[in-house]
Amino acid sequence: MTNQATSEPRVYVVEDDDSVRRSLGRLLMANGYAVACHESAESMLTTLPKNSTGCALLDIGLPDMDGVQLQALLATHSPALAVIFLTGNGELGAAVNGMKHGAVDYLIKPASEETLLPVVREALRRSACTLARLAAEQRVCEAMARLTRRELEVLEHVVGGWLNKQIAADLGIAEKTVKVHRSRVMAKMRVRSVAELARQCQMLGIVGPHLPEEPPE
Repeated sequence: MTNQATSEPRVYVVEDDDSVRRSLGRLLMANGYAVACHESAESMLTTLPKNSTGCALLDIGLPDMDGVQLQALLATHSPALAVIFLTGNGELGAAVNGMKHGAVDYLIKPASEETLLPVVREALRRSACTLARLAAEQRVCEAMARLTRRELEVLEHVVGGWLNKQIAADLGIAEKTVKVHRSRVMAKMRVRSVAELARQCQMLGIVGPHLPEEPPE
């Protein structure tokens, strides 16, 4: 798995109306943004590098594909690319639906500079945060891939809150062996505490086995 960005953050404008597309492109470039303009979803998808970052201003009513469909494709193609919808008054329902699927916001055309730029800044901020999260998840995956099967079993028990003696009993190994595996897990995962290890596992949705119930006294 790799989610490394393949290009610098950029603002993509996907709008079939020539005048709107050119106007947005000029406005964004005048404010220092790197901009790529496209008249259709196909034009964007055929030229967009994998794992691109930045934000995409998507017309909700593109001729070859609606904006929400394009948003779904971009979520797989470039998950760190934030989406803003451009919509007319009659398309608000579709734009709201897109926001439910993770879009940053929607703008009613024509969007003024005062309205557009703050939303673009927020979209770029979210893109950077998503990219950082994906990179962290990738580092954890790569570290976890270096664990042996037994070390992975010990890791799952540790993040589940098990004590060494409980892990030893559950896995049928000596407690001192558990300590050796536990030490190797911490070294390979490059963490110093169980709390750090638990946070890493939480990124990947790893939950340890339930603790055994204490026998009644």
